[in-house]
Amino acid sequence: MTQDKFALPIHWNEYEDIAMGLYEKFGDDFTEAKIYRIRFTDLLEWVLSIPNFAGTREEANEGHLEQIQSAWVYEWRDNQ
Repeated sequence: MTQDKFALPIHWNEYEDIAMGLYEKFGDDFTEAKIYRIRFTDLLEWVLSIPNFAGTREEANEGHLEQIQSAWVYEWRDNQ
């Protein structure tokens, strides 16, 4: 993924956009089972590194990370 200066910023509650970014970054490296076993500390860092992500570490919470995991699983399933 490349930084797109015209892309809209992505925020914590835009789970599907975050999931698409994670799938683009990792592809099929993570299966459904592996996605649900990712440590939240790792997931947090990966989300913060997504291009155009505008959220901050301080805004993150467990609920956001759980929703992101679920959305990522659905994104992975859609691409199988």
